[in-house]
Amino acid sequence: MNGLGILAALAAESRALGTARGGPGEAATLADGSLLVLSGIGPRAATEGARRLIAAGARALISWGMAGGLDPSLAAGCVVLPREVLSREGKSFATEPGWHAAVAQLIATRLALSTGRLLSSPEPLGSIAAKAEAFRRSAAVAVDMESAAVAEVASDARLPFLAVRAIVDTANDTVPQAALAAAGIDAAGVRVAKLLVALARAPRELAPLMRLGGRYRSALRALRVIARSGSLAPPLPAGASGTALG
Repeated sequence: MNGLGILAALAAESRALGTARGGPGEAATLADGSLLVLSGIGPRAATEGARRLIAAGARALISWGMAGGLDPSLAAGCVVLPREVLSREGKSFATEPGWHAAVAQLIATRLALSTGRLLSSPEPLGSIAAKAEAFRRSAAVAVDMESAAVAEVASDARLPFLAVRAIVDTANDTVPQAALAAAGIDAAGVRVAKLLVALARAPRELAPLMRLGGRYRSALRALRVIARSGSLAPPLPAGASGTALG
C-alpha cells in the first residue's frame, strides 16, 4: 500500500485506473498499491466513501473522474487539476500545493490542462444556461458533484487532497435529459433500460447523446494517460525518502 486513496463516483470513471482487488463494500487495492472506493454519485456518497478510504489506511486523497465544463474555452478531454475546490455553499478547499505542482508538471507535458477552480454541485448542471450562470457566479472552470465533499473529509482529517477531473460535456453542450434520467446514483452508473425508455420518449435526443458519447471517450482517454503516467504519487511526509507515502 502506498498511502494513496482514490475516490471515483462511477465504475466507468475508475476503468482508467486498471483492475482493483477487493470484496463488495471494501476499499479495493489497485496494482500500484493505491486504494480505490467507488462511492456512487453525489456529496453524501462521496463523504462516506472518503471516510472508508481513511479507515482503510489512506493518508492522501484524490477525487477522480469526469466533470462538466463551465469555462467555454475548455474542450472535452481537457484535464482540470484545480488549485481550489468550491462547494455550492461557498466553502473553499485548497489542494496540496507541492503535490499539485508535481502532478501538474507531468500532466501538462501530455494533455491540455487547466488549474482553475472546480465547483461541486449537489445536482447535475445539464443546460448551457445553468453552466453559464455557475461560471459567472463562481469563476470555476468546471463542475462535478463529489470533490468538495472529499476535500472536506481530507481537511477534517488533515490529509493532503487533490482533484483530477477530465471534461466530458463542455460549457456549450446541453446534457440530454435521457442521459440524466438514466443515470443511477450508485457506482454502477447509467441504466440502459431507463436510457432506452427515455430515448423512446424523446428520440430527438439521440444525436446529442451520441455526441456526448464521443466526449466521454475523449475524457476517458485523458484519464488513462494520467493513470499510466505514474504521476499521481502523493507527497512524502517530512524526512521520508522514496516516491510515495509508505
